[in-house]
Amino acid sequence: MLPVVSVIRSESVCKRWREAVRVLSCTKNRMMPQKPWYFMFTCSDEVVSGFAYDPSLRKWYSFDFPCIEKSNWSASSSAGLVCLMDGDNRSRVFVCNPITKDWKRLADAPGGKSADYSTLAISASRKSHCYTVVVARCNHMPGEYYLWELSINLYDSETSEWITPFKEVLHRWRGGDECIICEGVLYYLVYSTGILVNEEHRHRVLIYDLTSRHNHTSLMSMAIPVPCSLTCGRLMNLREKLIMVGGIGKQDRAGIIKGIGIWQLCNKEWHEVSRMPHKFFQGFGEFDDVFASSGADDLIYIQSYGSPALLTFDMSQKLWKWSVKSPMMKRFPLQLFTGFSFEPRLDITS
Repeated sequence: MLPVVSVIRSESVCKRWREAVRVLSCTKNRMMPQKPWYFMFTCSDEVVSGFAYDPSLRKWYSFDFPCIEKSNWSASSSAGLVCLMDGDNRSRVFVCNPITKDWKRLADAPGGKSADYSTLAISASRKSHCYTVVVARCNHMPGEYYLWELSINLYDSETSEWITPFKEVLHRWRGGDECIICEGVLYYLVYSTGILVNEEHRHRVLIYDLTSRHNHTSLMSMAIPVPCSLTCGRLMNLREKLIMVGGIGKQDRAGIIKGIGIWQLCNKEWHEVSRMPHKFFQGFGEFDDVFASSGADDLIYIQSYGSPALLTFDMSQKLWKWSVKSPMMKRFPLQLFTGFSFEPRLDITS
């Protein structure tokens, strides 16, 4: 069987050999099973380039990601495809296969270039290779301090068209930059903008069925509270199960992180999977209240924005492990790093 890294190395030989290797890999289905990779890059205004981590071989590769022009772009991945949204023009959305470098720009997303808050998610079929993209936008309503308008925009690769099946005005809650699609359902993290009472937490998860597309029900009325006070939350689809990685806030100061937990949503209830052992939490050095985390299959990646250190958690083995040291170096105190995971595949195109 042929490892994906062989395809990447073939690009430096010649175009004919590169195409031959890809055709052989796809038509004979001889690609080795791959764990999800992690693409890490530094935040700057320069052209985005970074390194991809292969957890199977425990190696980093210098990697130029197609389409990304700046580090403020949003990203979501599914079944070998990565969806990207321009941070300066939220109507520009791209879908690419980072291994084959195949990519396309979608029709402009509805809602114009700017939004107070926006996020995206992609869900690709492993059989048909068709995909769905969601861009969720949330804008503050002029003159209304506590009112925010949420719109869910949906793209279908079979029709190559966008629709806006749902809108709702949120009261004392707003959207953010975190959503995921799992088994045809959109999960969207929202934040309280009002004064919290009793033991109420600042985050909730909205649920929207992308198949039935009901537009007459309030999503806030059915929102799921998070399991504890969080500094931030990261949603991911692992084998069609909704997983949340969250920064656990201190009891007396909810905005200060004291640890990181992993939960799985089952029948609208959160079940704790694991908490990061303190030695790993300390291993990051100074850990921000917000951080990068994503995953696929059975693997979760966690990265502090202030460090190139990368931690993994294997859901099947319940095992925490550091990656091999990243080749990226921190060159000045305020330098920031980020990244996201994707599945390396040869057999899917945009």
